[in-house]
Amino acid sequence: MTILYIVSGLYLGWLLGTNDTINVFGASVNLKMLNFKTAAFIASLFVIIGAIFQGEGTTSTIHSLGNISEPAIAFVISLCVAICILVLIKIKLPVSTSQAIVGGMMGWSIFIHATTNWQLLSKFILAWILAPVIGMFLGMLFFLLMRWILKRTSIHLIKLYSYLRIAMLIAIAVAAFGLGANNIGNVVGIFSNLSPELFIDFGFFSIGGIQILFLLGGISIGIGIFSYNWRLVSEKGNEILSLTPEATVVILATQAVVLFLFSSSWLANILISFGLPSFPLVPVSSTQIAIGSVIGIGFVKGAREIETKTLASIGLGWITAPIGAGLLTYSLLFIIHTVFQFPVNHENLHLVLKQPELNNLVNYAPKLNMVLPGIISLASLIILILIYLFFRQQKLRLRAEKDILVQQSQLFQYEKAMNELEMRTFSIENESLNLKLQARRKEFMDIALNISEQISFLEKISTGINEAIKTTDNEERIQRLNKLSMIIKQKMSFPQEKKEFYMQIEEIHKDFHLKLKTSFPDLTNLEKRLAGLLRLNLSTKEISTLLNISPKSVEVARYRLKKKMNIDKDKTLNNFINNL
Repeated sequence: MTILYIVSGLYLGWLLGTNDTINVFGASVNLKMLNFKTAAFIASLFVIIGAIFQGEGTTSTIHSLGNISEPAIAFVISLCVAICILVLIKIKLPVSTSQAIVGGMMGWSIFIHATTNWQLLSKFILAWILAPVIGMFLGMLFFLLMRWILKRTSIHLIKLYSYLRIAMLIAIAVAAFGLGANNIGNVVGIFSNLSPELFIDFGFFSIGGIQILFLLGGISIGIGIFSYNWRLVSEKGNEILSLTPEATVVILATQAVVLFLFSSSWLANILISFGLPSFPLVPVSSTQIAIGSVIGIGFVKGAREIETKTLASIGLGWITAPIGAGLLTYSLLFIIHTVFQFPVNHENLHLVLKQPELNNLVNYAPKLNMVLPGIISLASLIILILIYLFFRQQKLRLRAEKDILVQQSQLFQYEKAMNELEMRTFSIENESLNLKLQARRKEFMDIALNISEQISFLEKISTGINEAIKTTDNEERIQRLNKLSMIIKQKMSFPQEKKEFYMQIEEIHKDFHLKLKTSFPDLTNLEKRLAGLLRLNLSTKEISTLLNISPKSVEVARYRLKKKMNIDKDKTLNNFINNL
């Protein structure tokens, strides 16, 4: 029958496993540093180990808060807390199991009109405040230490990836150990009176009935971790902030240390033996610790990583969890007591404080008056930090949006300039094309006109030849043929074509003709033309044709030109002109 009562607690453990999976290894899976099965196996194994070997501290504290001896009542409270957590998870609000379980117990205490153990409750509140604050400072310290190590060692990127992966595996194991040790009290704390009277000795270690209860609770958390969908881990891994592998290791290490501080009976005993205040052995939220570490990293990196909307939803979840669990517990107990007439307020529940306990509470009152200002101060500090980060985030976001607008404006101006340049280039290319078309059109017209002139000239020659043939008088025939010969010679001179030809030569060899004119100002036009034709490497025959003189005259002109240029006998005129 006992196992039936703790079913609600085991279900609560399963929900705790599914809810806190992201805090333990969600970022590692999302960064693809580890695969889901490996991370889930390590986390599940060490959660169970932590629950068995170090879960007694927080469990006894949870049990002391309610001191519930009736298994049915414990079942109802645990069920209400589980339902509340399930609803908050479904509406995508971050939830703290430790806050929800305390809220459920407060709902029970209020229903039976029991006096609240403020001394113990203040430890819970103090732990909830201290956990994120310590997480924030440790996050800052560990991140600065990580930066310093990486800067001093200058590790190669491939080796760094391997080292970070190993560090991440170790951090997940230690954080999961701390999660099991610290949060097992939320799962089975109110069922501690139901632990079986067993004792098993394995030689090098032994377990009792309470450890068996821890084992069952740890297994339920482990099953919750393993049953969590890896796709959801990947989707939610970066909801709070965009994590790097280095930041992930820092956050996991921070969680491991803080969970150890609030769950280690050994550490508490050592601190007390030295007369030092110890950390309260109460369950704390791994989410709160992670957020505190994120805030610390944010201070170091400029507070750019934190999503303020997510922080707001987390804050809402922290408020809603205890209130919702308390109201649900009170409502269900009211229904059970009123509708089903089930007695839930009899004296053997030991929730009402007896006289010695009242005396202790009176003696504790002055201490409480000293503690409360500290709690209020820490709460105020956290609120101020969150407000600062919120406005800083808004400022950074506005600055980023402004930078984006400036970049978009610059991009628009650049695109506008590029479009104008393209239009100008297109216009120039279009104009150039039009000029080329006009030039080609003129060339075609010149060709057509030349053809027309040649046809007309040939027709004129043909008519003259026919008239000479028909003439019977030899003297007249000779006159006609001489006239035709003169016309042909005149046509062969091509005065206009030659003029354009020489102009083109001068244009092509502008520098040569300038040097020629400067160095040899006494040259005649014929000698200048001869020099230009020689630079083209034309033969004597080709030159004689173009100049309309005999080849012998060309040679004479070459000799005179060489003499005027004072060229040595061992040098040729062509080489001199080509090198000029």
